[in-house]
Amino acid sequence: MGYAKWIGGAVGWALGGPIGGVMGYWLGKMFSDDSLAMEGGSGAMHDHQGRGQARPTRAGDFALSMVVLSAAVMQADERVLKSELDYVKQFFRTNFGQAQAEQLTLALREALKNPVDVRGVCMQIRANMPHAKRLLLLQYLYGIARADGNVDPREVDLIRRMAAALGISDKDRASIEAPFHSDKPDPYTVLEIGRDASDAEIKKAYRRLALKFHPDKVRDMGEAYAKQAQTRFLEVQEAYENLKKVRGFK
Repeated sequence: MGYAKWIGGAVGWALGGPIGGVMGYWLGKMFSDDSLAMEGGSGAMHDHQGRGQARPTRAGDFALSMVVLSAAVMQADERVLKSELDYVKQFFRTNFGQAQAEQLTLALREALKNPVDVRGVCMQIRANMPHAKRLLLLQYLYGIARADGNVDPREVDLIRRMAAALGISDKDRASIEAPFHSDKPDPYTVLEIGRDASDAEIKKAYRRLALKFHPDKVRDMGEAYAKQAQTRFLEVQEAYENLKKVRGFK
């Protein structure tokens, strides 16, 4: 299947608003007027502006959101590093396959040429993307920041502001961020609890987060996204197992 056809059928609300503005030139190259009309490209902007029924988040909406916010994070320290580009390209290849990864990489190069209205893009995502998928997006962005082995404070600051604009709580953000600062993150931070939490409270926190970050929350977009969610799910599970061992409860 051609990439334009694939993404045309998989993109809804991301074709309009600030995301569509950043990617307008690239999208124009990818689609003919007929293909956009067929897939409802103009309707996506109609939905975003609140004059129609909102569309569900599709794989293509998530992919374009990733591309635009990737560009913003990569530009945060005023230089685009090869390690960051390699990380993103490898992520695309692993999760989308070679053909689609090449087209998404071209989209990223286009996004890097344009200024990104970070708050506007995040607000568009917040209005249309379910919470579980926004958490997954944040996890991916921290991966870019750590790609060169050094998490730049400017990148962290930007991602934290993105998280707030995306409607992600400080506890959720800190839980996702912790593993990117250390190979052995504080399990209490990962589980979003204080050190004075009881064993029962730890178990309750684990059950809540295991449900929140379960791969099934994003499986409707395909196995590629479920695979990424599995990484986060295992981080939560590892934090819980560490506390069980330290505290000696079952």
